[in-house]
Amino acid sequence: MLEKARGIAADEVFLDLEDAVAPSAKEAARAMVVSALGADGWGTQLRAVRVNGWSTPWTREDLVAVLEGAGDRVEAVVLPKVHRAEDVRRADEALTELEHRLGLTPGGIVLEVQIESARGLVNAESIAAASPRVAALVLGPADLIADLGMRTRGPGEQPSGYDGEAFHYPLMRILVAARAADVQAIDGPYLRVRDLDGLRRLAGRSAALGYDGTWCVHPDQVGVADEVFTPTQEDFEHADLVLQAYAWHTSAEGGSRGAVMLGQEMLDEASRAMALRVFARGRAAGLRSAARFEPLSD
Repeated sequence: MLEKARGIAADEVFLDLEDAVAPSAKEAARAMVVSALGADGWGTQLRAVRVNGWSTPWTREDLVAVLEGAGDRVEAVVLPKVHRAEDVRRADEALTELEHRLGLTPGGIVLEVQIESARGLVNAESIAAASPRVAALVLGPADLIADLGMRTRGPGEQPSGYDGEAFHYPLMRILVAARAADVQAIDGPYLRVRDLDGLRRLAGRSAALGYDGTWCVHPDQVGVADEVFTPTQEDFEHADLVLQAYAWHTSAEGGSRGAVMLGQEMLDEASRAMALRVFARGRAAGLRSAARFEPLSD
């Protein structure tokens, strides 16, 4: 499995030392992760390692072993079960110490923080702002469901007997906290790996809210995630047209106007901000636009 990770066409691959590893196998798993990170054949994926959370005795040793063995190959650390801002600061301090001792770039390793409990959800805002290293808040649906006592058969699925949208509050709480701190918001994994329609449905929910991506637990899920979080060509070209039109109308040549019409659509600074997000996501996914704005002649 570690060898296959190098060939997965995902934006990021993380090697797991937490839930996927039995307590008796933690030390051996660290050596395997170091070996995998040091091997040739990695592509352009961001390389990350998920360590154990601070409620265990393994967190610091995970960081020491991985950074001493492959620190120049690690770009992100996934920190699970974060309940409070202090959990992030402890990781920041440990990484700072190790970077200094090992001659690594100061602050070069970012933190991706999993929100997986009621306490973590309540403290999401302070957690997101706890360190400049924080690059993303990640919803941990399975542990959150267990912590809340929710009656559902699987992460993301609605609990039987509840007619509302049970996950709207945690999804929005994490999203707002992430945006307020200018970090990414990432949805958690869908564990029914063969149910790609289920993944498409649940990932589509978080994509519609504005999430930046979702975790995948199987290579077959990556294509669906890319599809869901990539703007359609139509939406991408419309965003491009909005940006072109607004730039021209707000210029001196276009009359320096702040609120203008594009067909039947009124454009203002908020329109530009929305279009920028869609356009940036499309460009990151490799989309290209043929849209061309032509101002009307008098």
